Amino acid sequence: MRHKTVFHWSGGKDSSIALFQMLRQDTYSIERLLTTVDKNSSRIAMHGVRQELLQQQVQRIGIPLTILEMPSKPDMETYNRLMQKQMLAFREEGFTHTAFGDIFLEDLKLYRQNEMKKAGFESIFPLWKGDTQQLASQFLKDGFKAITVCVDSAVLDRKFTGRKLNQLFFDDLPAGTDPCGENGEFHTFVYNGPIFSKEVLYIKGEVSHKVTTGPDSAEMGFWYCDLLPGS
Repeated sequence: MRHKTVFHWSGGKDSSIALFQMLRQDTYSIERLLTTVDKNSSRIAMHGVRQELLQQQVQRIGIPLTILEMPSKPDMETYNRLMQKQMLAFREEGFTHTAFGDIFLEDLKLYRQNEMKKAGFESIFPLWKGDTQQLASQFLKDGFKAITVCVDSAVLDRKFTGRKLNQLFFDDLPAGTDPCGENGEFHTFVYNGPIFSKEVLYIKGEVSHKVTTGPDSAEMGFWYCDLLPGS
């Protein structure tokens, strides 16, 4: 019996690798994608990708999407409450497992497991402890196509924003930068690959710098490349 599974979809590289792996085995039946969207901007939380492009992604993947709307910069109590409500609704539909694309952030994994367990879910991490250099290389070999949409300006400069992921991009990363951006160095939008029926067309918009406040009240800066739906 295959486990009815919800996949937490970010629209980025790690989500794509993890989903591709899970779709190729028989243990889990991925029957829903779940994405958190800022209800004020209608963009994917953190990544800043427009909801229209998210919807084009999932249409090409062919798995139904549930959008969980969140207020801008929700506190943890609000985030957890809204997520629990959504996961309990999935549970009523017969879902038993949920999956994430995390690779090696132990605290985040433990947090996800604990929160999902409260709703009666078992959490799956198909990429856990994977070699990020190998994962990045396999991403290219498998034919995935992606562009950076959010870059931590404390780690990478503006020129890395709005770049396509190819071998030159990875070669240009400064020493100490994780090839999968697992420490938050960069986030991506995947627009083609083996899980897509056809390419998602987009137009590169303006690049902007935004400053936000982290959980410890420290200021953090990010470069964003806006993507507009193409035709």
